[in-house]
Amino acid sequence: MAKMMIRIRSRDALERLSIDNPHLTIAQLKTLIESQLRVPIANQTLSTNQNLLLAKTADDLARFTDMANPHAPISGIGIGHGSMIYLSYEGERTVAGPNFNPAGSFGRKMTMDDLIAKQMRVTRQENPHCELVSFDRDAANAFQHYVNDSLAFAVKRGGIMYGTVSPEGKVEVDFIYEPPQHGTEENLVLLRDPDEERLVEAIAMGLGMRKVGFIFTQTIGQNKKDYTLSNAEILQAAELHAEGDLKEWVTAVVKLEVNEEGGADVHFEAFQMSDVCIRLFKEGLFESEVGADADPKLSRMKKDVVVGVKDTKEVDNDFFLVVVKIFDHQGPLSATFPIENRNTPVTMRALKNHLDRARSLPFVKRISDFHLLLLLARFLDVNADVPALAVCVQTQTAVPEGYRLLIDSMASAS
Repeated sequence: MAKMMIRIRSRDALERLSIDNPHLTIAQLKTLIESQLRVPIANQTLSTNQNLLLAKTADDLARFTDMANPHAPISGIGIGHGSMIYLSYEGERTVAGPNFNPAGSFGRKMTMDDLIAKQMRVTRQENPHCELVSFDRDAANAFQHYVNDSLAFAVKRGGIMYGTVSPEGKVEVDFIYEPPQHGTEENLVLLRDPDEERLVEAIAMGLGMRKVGFIFTQTIGQNKKDYTLSNAEILQAAELHAEGDLKEWVTAVVKLEVNEEGGADVHFEAFQMSDVCIRLFKEGLFESEVGADADPKLSRMKKDVVVGVKDTKEVDNDFFLVVVKIFDHQGPLSATFPIENRNTPVTMRALKNHLDRARSLPFVKRISDFHLLLLLARFLDVNADVPALAVCVQTQTAVPEGYRLLIDSMASAS
């Protein structure tokens, strides 16, 4: 006969009881509870009514009589595989499994320390999981050049960073994908396109890369505000970090800063959202609707958290930021092809011009640009052709003749 499992909920834990006989009596059930859960029979009161756990006196317990007859079979009161039974008992015991503190359970008083421990504590995280982030010079320059020269840092711009993560936690960013988006002076809305992102992921997989972070700009207007990141930026960064599911995930900020001569320099900063920030986001504790009159330096929570010794619903954004060191490198890809989802649409004419300019290079070098591969991917099989072409770029091996002819014909058709 197959074993049956029933669940036992007590003030201290939810535990499972293994039963061989589905028709055993309540007395036999109590014997099993004594042997498996170490609660003496004399101390047990059982019921299928969860209010049993709220009982505080002997008179309260006496009102629960549905399992008082020791000779009654459990099947007769509807207890079967997966059923929940509530157990009240006197005395203390050690619950098997994770460490458990019974303070605060039903019928027990909680101390102030217990109450504080149950709240989320927000403290500064000193060390990032990411040892450093290194930007491909061409990719970083292509991004900052556009926001500086074309957008004049007047509206926000963002991108998803792709690259590699070393076993030591070093993140290398080798290309930046710029999704469809709408930016204003204060806000950045990413208009995510799942079909396009599927192409991006296929290219990244063929290149041996993955998502490693989020990059965005702050506008000149924001530079006048007294914050590192605004509450809206913290919320957006936390959302993408949580989605990225990578402990080394990096958030990078690009902005203009006044130099010693009074001019303006483009400045990169890199952070990780702290572990507690991501936990708060995943548990849905961030207020997502923030009024226009709210202080942008503060993130608002849906319930109190503990900052220092203070209970508060408002947390200084800097508590959520962990600084990451920045380096640069020359990666395997170029970044000279027109970039997707900007003001000027990318056409096949751009492909022809690019291939003509690089005619002296080996064909694989001519197509070693993520943004060019993304244009090609729109006309190729995402499951076969796109990864195959990307692998050629990653390994810098000759592109098969069939692909060369196809790409040349696409360029010539412009």
